Amino acid sequence: MLGTVSVAAVAVLACSPIANASFVRALAARSLDGTATARLHLVKPEGSELIEEGPVSGALSGSASGDFYTGAQFTGTVTIQTHAGSIRGRGRATPHGSGRYQSFSGSLTLTGGTGRYKRAHGQ
Repeated sequence: MLGTVSVAAVAVLACSPIANASFVRALAARSLDGTATARLHLVKPEGSELIEEGPVSGALSGSASGDFYTGAQFTGTVTIQTHAGSIRGRGRATPHGSGRYQSFSGSLTLTGGTGRYKRAHGQ
């Protein structure tokens, strides 16, 4: 399965007052805007569940693994592992075409991560 994920997050602005000061310090969270392409291959089929893994390149580089459930819509979870940490998400997609190789389009919701991405969230 070849998947292209648009990775985007809006910077979150956190404000904290500084003791005995008449100003507020703002800290902006990092955001990542770009495309990451995962070239996944089937590791283990179990009925309508597909367990896949493979390399990721683009805005994120590393490896990905996922559990996908097939049907009229694909649903599943994916983890992208990079040198700086991992990102987890869940998604839903509609397949296009027929046969062994299909493309799909849908959405991915980031649900968390580790390391640099420990507070990852967004769509």
